[in-house]
Amino acid sequence: MTHNIMAINAGSSSLKFQLLAMPQGDMRCQGLIERIGMADAQVTIKTLSQKWQETVPVADHRDAVTLLLEKLLGYQIINSLRDIDGVGHRVAHGGEFFKDSTLVTDETLAQIERLAELAPLHNPVNALGIHVFRQLLPDAPSVAVFDTAFHQTLDEPAYIYPLPWRYYAELGIRRYGFHGTSHKYVSGVLAEKLGVPLSTLRVICCHLGNGSSVCAIKNGHSVNTSMGFTPQSGVMMGTRSGDIDPSILPWIAQRESKTPQQLNQLLNNESGLLGVSGVSSDYRDVEQAADTGNRQAKLALTLFAERIRATIGSYIMQMGGLDALVFTGGIGENSACARSAVCHNLQFLGLAVDEEKNQRSATFIQTENALVKVAVINTNEELMIAQDVMRIALPATEGLCVPA
Repeated sequence: MTHNIMAINAGSSSLKFQLLAMPQGDMRCQGLIERIGMADAQVTIKTLSQKWQETVPVADHRDAVTLLLEKLLGYQIINSLRDIDGVGHRVAHGGEFFKDSTLVTDETLAQIERLAELAPLHNPVNALGIHVFRQLLPDAPSVAVFDTAFHQTLDEPAYIYPLPWRYYAELGIRRYGFHGTSHKYVSGVLAEKLGVPLSTLRVICCHLGNGSSVCAIKNGHSVNTSMGFTPQSGVMMGTRSGDIDPSILPWIAQRESKTPQQLNQLLNNESGLLGVSGVSSDYRDVEQAADTGNRQAKLALTLFAERIRATIGSYIMQMGGLDALVFTGGIGENSACARSAVCHNLQFLGLAVDEEKNQRSATFIQTENALVKVAVINTNEELMIAQDVMRIALPATEGLCVPA
């Protein structure tokens, strides 16, 4: 039996959605409502054969969800609201409370709202999206899928910061990690393609995009990840610095009279590829500038790769070896240059890339005799969300499948 599952990613002024036929995983439609709260909100809905775009006033998220459901009916993508069998919601932060995706109840929703202090820009609007869908689709179960949940298997040495203990005990300051839905999905697809249980593998997954993170996965469980208390930490990203000497911040604050908010802006929006290159936060633009001889652009690309390589090295030590390295995300999936730079001169680890395979983004790009598999796998967080809805809300009909 086929079930229509809606995967939702609610932002502060946007609503990203995808309707999937499960368990097959076929996309029925996808789209985006942008500029929520404005008179000129942009609505885009696409199926495999058609695309609709229009500009309409959308007052708030309730209006956005109402409009979305009206369009699905109007474009005859569904015949009735009862055709939607479940809704999965991406939620930024589950803290230590949520160790897996969960069926939404009133108490679940209240807990997500209480965790807003850990993700003030995301959890409140994620909760708002859940609330609106529960009101407008009361018969469709909602499932919350947390970016942090996959990393709740980290051991204490991997998540505790060397600060006074009370900051963890009283304020919950620890490594939480993010991109968990992507890392979980991609590692599962890897195991399927290799034809071996994930529980037998040591995997490092590099989700590289404007936001980037690296995750060590041993026996199917996350054992370390580069993002920490916030998505700012870890490897260098598009506009985020990643890890730096923390004493730099009070030094800059004193020297330039910057507020904590301005320092946060500096680290999150003005650093990374953009800050070092002075060109762009987009890897493609920086790569193009480097090709024309821009020294800072070249340095930015080198820094980007070296931070990832250092993280990979530490994770190999932690896991006692490596069976597969996976690239995903916008950069990981599409940039042969980035993959080549990350894998450069790693033959001593049994890891070597076949550049012909790399240039055409083959699924497996390692050389014939390499001991470590190197894979390029497109992430699909929406499908992972839909799979979790099936597993949790409709378990009797789950029958999950991973696309080839």
